[in-house]
Amino acid sequence: MTVSGPPSSVSDEHVSVPEVGEPAATTNATTTIETQADDTPAPPSPTKKKRKRPEKAPPAPPPPLPDPSTFPAYVRPDYFRFEIVHVSKKSGARVGRIHTPHGVIDTPGFVAVGTNAALKAVDGLWADAEGLQLMFCNTYHLLLHPGPEFMGRPDRPLITDSGGFQVFSLAYGTVHEEVNELKRGQGPSKHKATAGTLMKGVSEEGVRFASYRDGSSMLLTPESSVRAQKALGADIILPLDELPPYHIAQGDLEASLERSHRWEARSLREHLADPRRQAMYGIVHGGVDLALRRRSVDYLAALPFDGFAVGGSMGRDREEMVRLLQGVMPMMPRDKPCHILGIADPATLPRLVPLGCDTFDSCYATRAGRHGTMLTPNGNVRVISGTYKMAFRKPVEDCECYTCRHHTLAYLHHLKKANEPLMASLLAIHNIHFMCKMMAGLRAKILADEI
Repeated sequence: MTVSGPPSSVSDEHVSVPEVGEPAATTNATTTIETQADDTPAPPSPTKKKRKRPEKAPPAPPPPLPDPSTFPAYVRPDYFRFEIVHVSKKSGARVGRIHTPHGVIDTPGFVAVGTNAALKAVDGLWADAEGLQLMFCNTYHLLLHPGPEFMGRPDRPLITDSGGFQVFSLAYGTVHEEVNELKRGQGPSKHKATAGTLMKGVSEEGVRFASYRDGSSMLLTPESSVRAQKALGADIILPLDELPPYHIAQGDLEASLERSHRWEARSLREHLADPRRQAMYGIVHGGVDLALRRRSVDYLAALPFDGFAVGGSMGRDREEMVRLLQGVMPMMPRDKPCHILGIADPATLPRLVPLGCDTFDSCYATRAGRHGTMLTPNGNVRVISGTYKMAFRKPVEDCECYTCRHHTLAYLHHLKKANEPLMASLLAIHNIHFMCKMMAGLRAKILADEI
């Protein structure tokens, strides 16, 4: 039997009648066979079995905060005392004295930063002669070189940090750098990207980083940081804390705050086990979140610290920082000194002193000097300006610093143009004198209830 045409066009008139005994044919026979052949699944091709990766165990929950009741009650040591001389009737400003084993610090006071146990381009004795009473040194740098046993200022008050600020700022950069990167729409700068590789990781134990000097791996813990500061012999030491970036998720900020609190409590225990005539300040964190700042103040105030510092990211600009401190300072204990970390420029200090802040540290004065800028009551003077080429006069009227007593503005202009290193020293001396004189003026106004 044959079928004419495609199966779909088959009709009865095209089909031959079969003979008796011949099996009947159907028009769908061929089609049915083809369909069965098409529907038969092909044998599966051999495939490689993928190995299942072992599931990562969820991170262990952080340990609870140390209970303040497990610490001894605070007893003021005989070698460290904060004396409140006068509180302004007009604001929260106050005049005081911090008594330390190596001298007295008048407050509110300016603190110069000597990163490597030295002010940039200025001998410490020169700075003392201009009115400087307290210098801030960085444990991170001194830990790497020459070592914590080095002491470069044995007869003047000294404050040291934990080393954490340098580690985290190298990795995350400053708030200013973060904001600029966002504005540019670019990734981190080459310097920041390179520096970020130095920090290897943060854990409950501490922060691991690579030395920027030789690449060796180092672990900074609350205990090792305190021991290093003990060896340095500073009058005021700070606990290890975490410095998160300005732009951070809320949950990460809260986790960072709690970790800082645990590290600070561990640092305090290490300190109390061997005080060595040193005082320790607790560091208030929480970013620009006022509720977290309140949580930080409440926890740290319950611990036996000798004073407090306000640290961490405080805003993207001066206005945000001032608003934050306007909210934070009323929370702070009033019977202990309060230090503002990393803020001490002439435009900001008159706005923070009325809030009751006592001491302020910054490298701004010496850095400005190295770049050819003199600080004056009427604003900054850039000595490289051609208008000062023939300015054979006192650089700043009514200034009695070494530089202004012995040199002219024209001479400073010449030094800058000639790239003479002496310029950095002379301008830094002037700027330190200016900052100390400005703080003395603010203290006088507080005593007179003018601010």
